[in-house]
Amino acid sequence: MSGAQELLRLAELLCVRLCHDLSGPLGALIGILDLAREEVPDSETVSLAEETAGELAQRLKLLRAAWGRASDNLDKARLQEFAAGVVSGRRVQLDLDGLAPNRLFSPEAGRVLLNLLLLAAECLPGGGMIALADDAPSNGVLLTISGARAGWPPGFSRWLTDSDAAVEAILADPRRLQAPLTALLVQGYGYRLSMLMPASAVGESELSPPLLLSLGP
Repeated sequence: MSGAQELLRLAELLCVRLCHDLSGPLGALIGILDLAREEVPDSETVSLAEETAGELAQRLKLLRAAWGRASDNLDKARLQEFAAGVVSGRRVQLDLDGLAPNRLFSPEAGRVLLNLLLLAAECLPGGGMIALADDAPSNGVLLTISGARAGWPPGFSRWLTDSDAAVEAILADPRRLQAPLTALLVQGYGYRLSMLMPASAVGESELSPPLLLSLGP
């Protein structure tokens, strides 16, 4: 097992443990808020707490699926469901109209897509749009982000082809692990993720270079 694979396996185990440890207290909190709602039905404070707890539950569900071990196929409806953990509480919108209604992704491809959504949201600090569309030639998915401050992180294109550089990036700054982690997942599953044009060609446009996730036959 390579160093990158060991790192990914460790990340999976830690994610499973953290999600398990957090889901219990979160469930209890939601139950307490339900009781508080019955006692103080018109409380704005309770409403805000319920909204925040709901967002946290959606986020936890997404992270469990994205960072834990791949286990289930992912259809468009479940992708939309998980995506609530990306857009909830953020100025980010998601457009899945470009995906066929019956599109079904393997557990591995679905996991990569969820990580791409997490990355895309991080790359829209000023808000914006994430769009996914089918790409028939590659049996893959085209992902675009657009927004006033949209942009992929420096070094991302290198991490897509250099696993050692991706590992170094994670160890150097764990707070920004999503991009190199996504690159390692793509490589580990034997997929290919590429930018369709260099960032320098975009200029001052609000549209960043599209990403093409090629899944093969």
